Amino acid sequence: MDGPEHRLTPVSDAAEASQTLAEQLFHRLTDAILQGELPLGSKISEPVLAQRYGVSRGPLREALHRLQERHLITRVPNQGPRVVEATREMLQSIYSVREVLEGLAAREAARNMSAEDIEALAEGVRRHEAEIAGLQPGVHNALGAADRDFHFRIARASGNPLLIEYLCNQFYPLLRLYRSRSDSIVLRSRALVEHKRILDAIQDRDPELAEIMMRRHIRSGGERRAEAMAFDASVDQQPRAGTRRRTRA
Repeated sequence: MDGPEHRLTPVSDAAEASQTLAEQLFHRLTDAILQGELPLGSKISEPVLAQRYGVSRGPLREALHRLQERHLITRVPNQGPRVVEATREMLQSIYSVREVLEGLAAREAARNMSAEDIEALAEGVRRHEAEIAGLQPGVHNALGAADRDFHFRIARASGNPLLIEYLCNQFYPLLRLYRSRSDSIVLRSRALVEHKRILDAIQDRDPELAEIMMRRHIRSGGERRAEAMAFDASVDQQPRAGTRRRTRA
């Protein structure tokens, strides 16, 4: 693969024994992409990956096919597979579909969540608030588990297996490709306020309001993420300290 070598752990953990080799590879490669071990846009070499994992090309190709189905890699004619690029167009596509699906999940959760599950959701919101209170202004802070847990809980509480599959296994992993250096405490605080409104609607057993609040939250979240991408791109285009722009004589 192009660029620096990214060593990956061989597939041999006992905890994964119940999975097929292709499934193990799929999960390992997914983690490698989402954690940046396989950089966005990098070319994928099947021989190199097969050697690193100690596997044959058959299971590897099956795993790569699943990654392509999940939109984590792409295949370009005459160039072979590559890790996807995080583009503004793909972000807009993800959020337009996510808005509909998560709105439906919130509607169903307001109908179906048990009192215990609602209390667990509320506790997650309190943890999210505590996370934000502990963030350092001006320092990039990785997205906390409490924020992710809020959306996972609502998706699972919908009771709809297709919603759970699309949101938890497809859309949420894709969103991790769009982590931004420009996430701020202000933006995260806005998201927390929106989470509280969704929670209130679910606690009140108001499916219609829960859907409306969730759709507004996802729509505004997509707008914030797009603005963050644009900001990051502008920072990347600025000349680095100690370098000079070339000027024509």
